[in-house]
Amino acid sequence: MAAIVMVLGIVTSLTTLQFGIRSVDTARNLTLAAQIMQSEMEILRLQNWAQISALPSSASVDPTATISSGSSSALDAMLTTIAGRFTCTRTVAALSGRADIKLITLTIGWAGVDGRSHSVSYQTRYAKNGLSDYLYVTH
Repeated sequence: MAAIVMVLGIVTSLTTLQFGIRSVDTARNLTLAAQIMQSEMEILRLQNWAQISALPSSASVDPTATISSGSSSALDAMLTTIAGRFTCTRTVAALSGRADIKLITLTIGWAGVDGRSHSVSYQTRYAKNGLSDYLYVTH
């Protein structure tokens, strides 16, 4: 009887450990995906309206080009390896009835430690007079 209780305790502990590792991996990758999206948004923020209007409606973004230390160091090589696990897609769409605003969506995908696929999206609006952190809506 004691052996059965001990085996049950060990199996439960291993299962809990697996769920914990999976959760930590998801949290880490979600943070990295957010950093990649933030870097890409900062690149877009520096562009003018003509450049934003000229972007294709859908395009793949290379996360390894987005995140860089700016030098050819060991850190840069590690960042490239880490960012290479992610896929990033950018879509640019016109808002209905608003020729002066574009809806930009970034979607990042990755495979977790358990092989399951994950994705996260970020949307913002870019107005002809610039990208703003705030969206004001009047009724």
